[in-house]
Amino acid sequence: MSFKNKVVWITGASSGIGKAVAIAFSKQEANLILSSRNLEKLEEVKHLCAYPDKVKLLKVDLNDYHNFEQLTQEAISLFNGIDLLINNGGISQRSLAKNTTITVDKRIFDTNYFGTVALTKTLLPHFVSKKSGHFVVITSVVGKIGTPLRTSYAASKHALHGFFDSLRAEIHDDNIAVTLVCPGFVNTDVSINALTGDGSRQNTMDKSTANGLSPDYFAKRMLKAVARKKQEIVIGGKLEVLAVYVKRFFPKVLARLIRKLDVT
Repeated sequence: MSFKNKVVWITGASSGIGKAVAIAFSKQEANLILSSRNLEKLEEVKHLCAYPDKVKLLKVDLNDYHNFEQLTQEAISLFNGIDLLINNGGISQRSLAKNTTITVDKRIFDTNYFGTVALTKTLLPHFVSKKSGHFVVITSVVGKIGTPLRTSYAASKHALHGFFDSLRAEIHDDNIAVTLVCPGFVNTDVSINALTGDGSRQNTMDKSTANGLSPDYFAKRMLKAVARKKQEIVIGGKLEVLAVYVKRFFPKVLARLIRKLDVT
């Protein structure tokens, strides 16, 4: 599959994985719709793209998911159609459950789950009407393995797996694909922007995140998986990928290891 002239809508495109994915798609001459809450940063990403004249910007706040109908129609009109939606926008967490207010739990779910699902549902009729389309969802390794300090973040990512696995079965006959992409540690600002128990930003870089994969490498691996329409791929370090298989075949072993993790 070539992405040349395909219309790709990317949420959370102003930094990190979304930024790297936007640049990677642009190198393949895709038409891009870049979205986030920060139009100034999106402008910077646009000018880093290989073909900035093929890039449109559209402000999206995933927490404002009750008003996506008009927004989606506006996105479709930018290039007279959409071929792929990259659900990348989200927020992480760094706090123990006992120290995390329910307001923070809700905010994480509003952004990571409800915002993503709402945007998917508003675009779905467009894909169904043209009998083609591809939903790509950036979840996380913790969408398969829960770790300390990430209770609601892990729960929101697990929820995305449940929704999109079910959706894949429902829309198969409409020729619509679903790819779940599970990053391990990637060197982005995800830990700096992560919410603590009271809702404030952590404002520090995790050691594991700092030592993670480069966003550019992640983007290259992801685009290959999307081109092949893989149902699911884990992209991370050897230990993170191994942990997914240990969870599947030796869950008690992994549970003991998780308890001893020195996570931040």
